[in-house]
Amino acid sequence: MITAQTTIKPAGIDIDALPDNPYLLLTPGPLSTSKTVKAAMLRDWCTWDDDYNGIVQKIRRRLTALATAAEGFTAVLMQGSGTFAVEATITTALPADGRLLVPANGAYGRRIAEIARRAGIDHTVMSFGETEAADAGAVARKLADDTGITHVAVVHCETTTGMLNPVAEIGAAVKAAGRTYIVDAMSSFGGIPMDAAVIGADFLVSSANKCIQGVPGFGFVIARRAVLEACAGRARSLSMDLYDQWRVMETAKGKWRFTSPTHTVRAFYQALLELEEEGGVAARHERYRGNQRRLSAGMEKLGFRSLLPAAIQSPIITAFHNPEHPDYNFRRFYDELKERGFVIYPGKVSDVDTFRMGNIGEVYAADIDRLLAAMAQAAYWRA
Repeated sequence: MITAQTTIKPAGIDIDALPDNPYLLLTPGPLSTSKTVKAAMLRDWCTWDDDYNGIVQKIRRRLTALATAAEGFTAVLMQGSGTFAVEATITTALPADGRLLVPANGAYGRRIAEIARRAGIDHTVMSFGETEAADAGAVARKLADDTGITHVAVVHCETTTGMLNPVAEIGAAVKAAGRTYIVDAMSSFGGIPMDAAVIGADFLVSSANKCIQGVPGFGFVIARRAVLEACAGRARSLSMDLYDQWRVMETAKGKWRFTSPTHTVRAFYQALLELEEEGGVAARHERYRGNQRRLSAGMEKLGFRSLLPAAIQSPIITAFHNPEHPDYNFRRFYDELKERGFVIYPGKVSDVDTFRMGNIGEVYAADIDRLLAAMAQAAYWRA
């Protein structure tokens, strides 16, 4: 029986004794994490405690420093998936008389438009197709023609295909036109070098379970402080009031308005430390890029074709055409690979038959080599 006088001391954690995962996640998040990130969740935290809130503040400072060297930026964390953070940003940043422009070339650009539609936000979608990068020149012309547009939101890495959109060039067009710029860097922040100030972002959105290699549970927004402060009273939702979430974190020194995902937060702090230990974003980007190049070259040798040309292919996730063979079935192929220790993603392109493979997370060159060997074994239709 536990009494008030009993002190519960957490036992020491033997990292090597933790079980291995049955398979490697080759997905754009959630992704395979290190044992030390998982071990960081093996204790409980109180949301009111100064120790825990101190960790939140450290995370906010580190995120801001990762995002930019410029002054005037701040970070706010938001419970839920990455989409929650995107929705909080869109529905807080846009005033009642605002209008949003969404250059879209995949499912996640279209999701931003759907968020705007459901929130009753006036918006326009510029569709570039799913295998073409968004065109900064076209965005500039649209902004010149339609002076009612107040905000532009674009996805940096469109994980529908693995597309990289030219966020710096689009940002230059948005800033030249004097509009507010929102960048969905969900699948790229922490894995591709970028500076929020340099690309002109007023809001940059990402998630714990992407390139920083934490676990699911919250998203975060890096924002220009002055632009965020101007959003007071705009939010269309209590829970997703990005401004108020930030205000409370600022004034209460790391406190969240509502119950925070404490275990996920602690794991994320560990992941940030491991990112630094690896050598920062530049080093992680090199590992991811090496993974992607190794994967693409090996898959080509096996007869698989990449969907995108190398010039617009991200190091985050790669889409491949499904084999044109009467005996091929993605579900069976998926199961065959899973049995061999690898989990991949189905395709999301609307008019091309594809599957996708992530290159991020706790994944290294040796893992890609093991994967390619498993791919060759799982290609049952070639027998």
